Amino acid sequence: MTTRRRWLPHPWLSLVLLGIWQLLVNQLSVGSLLLGLVLALLIPQLTRRFWPRPPTLYRPLVLARFALRVLGDIVVANVQVARLVLGPNARLRPAFVVYPLELRNEFAISVLANTISLTPGTVSADISDDHACLLIHGLDVPDAQELIDTIKQRYEKPLMEAFECSRP
Repeated sequence: MTTRRRWLPHPWLSLVLLGIWQLLVNQLSVGSLLLGLVLALLIPQLTRRFWPRPPTLYRPLVLARFALRVLGDIVVANVQVARLVLGPNARLRPAFVVYPLELRNEFAISVLANTISLTPGTVSADISDDHACLLIHGLDVPDAQELIDTIKQRYEKPLMEAFECSRP
């Protein structure tokens, strides 16, 4: 193990932790920055054994676009769900959909499942034992194939592009 990997086993995680800490503190000072740096170094050290095969970020700009897309989708989905919930209940068409996964890396599958659950109106309910399918519940699903195609294009394809570990 290299010296850099020993002190900074997950550099992206450390960077995200430092950013989140600064957002939580809501103040830029030497003390908050130092404490954020300590946390950003210690937390990955303490959780290192839970990451046996850390994912390799292949294209960070694709991941940044993915994050912006997810944030936009969350805002739009909130408005859509509010309309559905406040409207007549007869319009709701809830359904479970079996989503076939192209991703094979457990980390990338976890990111996809969490992304689906973060978007209002959908939730990842289960994953098959062979990690080939996700069971997704949708609040309003007029066409299951349309939901599958949307998730595949908007979420799964960018994740496959961003993480080297997801490549076949």
